[in-house]
Amino acid sequence: MELGSVLHFLQDKTILVTGATGFLAKILVEKILRVQPNVKKLFLLLRAADTKSATHRLHNEIIGKDLFRLLKEKLGGNFNSFISEKSTLVPGDISQEGLGLKDSILREEICNQTDVIINLAATTNFDERYDVALGLNTFGVKHVINFAKQCVKLKVLVHVSTAYVSGERGGLILETPYHLGDSLNEVAGLDMEAENRIIHNRLNELREEGATADEVKMAMKDLGINRAKVYGWPNTYVFTKAMGEMILEDLKGNLPVVIVRPTIVTSTYKEPFPGWAEGVRTIDSLAVAYGKGKLTCFLGDLKSLVDVQIPADMVVNAMLVAMVGHAKEGNDYSIYHVGSSVRNPLRYENLQEYGFKYFTAKPWINKDGKPIKVGKCRVLNNMDSFRRYMFIRYLLLLKGLELANTAFCQYFQETYLELNRKIQIVMRLVDIYRPYLFFSGAFDDMNTEKLRMAAREGGVETDLFYFDPKDIDWEHYFMNIHIPGIVKYIFK
Repeated sequence: MELGSVLHFLQDKTILVTGATGFLAKILVEKILRVQPNVKKLFLLLRAADTKSATHRLHNEIIGKDLFRLLKEKLGGNFNSFISEKSTLVPGDISQEGLGLKDSILREEICNQTDVIINLAATTNFDERYDVALGLNTFGVKHVINFAKQCVKLKVLVHVSTAYVSGERGGLILETPYHLGDSLNEVAGLDMEAENRIIHNRLNELREEGATADEVKMAMKDLGINRAKVYGWPNTYVFTKAMGEMILEDLKGNLPVVIVRPTIVTSTYKEPFPGWAEGVRTIDSLAVAYGKGKLTCFLGDLKSLVDVQIPADMVVNAMLVAMVGHAKEGNDYSIYHVGSSVRNPLRYENLQEYGFKYFTAKPWINKDGKPIKVGKCRVLNNMDSFRRYMFIRYLLLLKGLELANTAFCQYFQETYLELNRKIQIVMRLVDIYRPYLFFSGAFDDMNTEKLRMAAREGGVETDLFYFDPKDIDWEHYFMNIHIPGIVKYIFK
């Protein structure tokens, strides 16, 4: 692998970024524009019906974010003209053939000019509809690779997947590829086209049955989870992402391809400033619920490793360095885990400690102006104990109904129905996230470490493109960066 200056590589390059409104994509775009203003062009593909809708999304979901304030301060009144010069909006949809591009002139321009494609378009919802997830995470990859083959100047395709395509495997999980038809439980017969037919057959059945929109949505969610479990994956998201990798490996041909597999991506560590976050991401939902006093019990093994924290700027830096490292190699196929469980492990008990210390010292102030007092969560270390806990709550609800006098019967009935609905939702979410609460694997990052070594030795600006998790002091990150960022950007 030959590495050199990332800044030099980016100069005069044209890059197509799919999923441009996503969390990582925004950080990637901001980083490139801030550190290398002489990049030639960023084609930003985003879901939109037309250019007007795409422009609205650009201003509201990308450059309008606080993430871009340093770049705005740096450029001042030239900010908007700079964005117009360096970026071109591409209304499209990777779930469609040809990426859904309707403008043939723009399509030809992209195919003739693009040096790098970075595929970040995906749905990351663990409980997504199967038809949506398969269309984006699996067949979307097929459409991207087919489009990439038409780009005459293309030097490398970078595809962002997830480390959790590993399923529920324990032990050391290697940076190895998936091949067409692979499963995690040795069940043979996995076929993406067959999965697509199963979806369409089920949709036709639902249509004939006169199912409502909500019933169709839930049926598609259930179908995704059931199909994932047939082949050994725990949920629709990681199943469809794994199939996307299979398609990529099968169809890549002579294209140099890099797969980046981050663990769970969290707020920025340093750039453009510490603590920027957006949306309630997996582990952050616990912080939000705990800080607001709504999380009183926790299901999981406090002693187990938790690789659910890798700062977003480190993931973006790893992507950019890998891009440079493989842009000169034909017919290359490389996989990189970007996580912390091997080089700087964290445990659930650390998360519990940091959360308690932070919200005890700086309690959340509710809408009534009162500080929320938090305590140590009750820890339930297996599913049986959690089911018993929920069953006891259910019985207490029933008892409350029995004791209610006539005047309050209607109130109790409505309260019971609402709480019962919430319990069912909680049980579904717990079932979906259970594999990660008791996860016993560690993600080997030998390839990524070799990339770091090559970066140090090859002239990469490592002060700008850092991605070594050993540099992270977890207590400092949580107490002074991540949780304050969650409070600032996500708490409502």
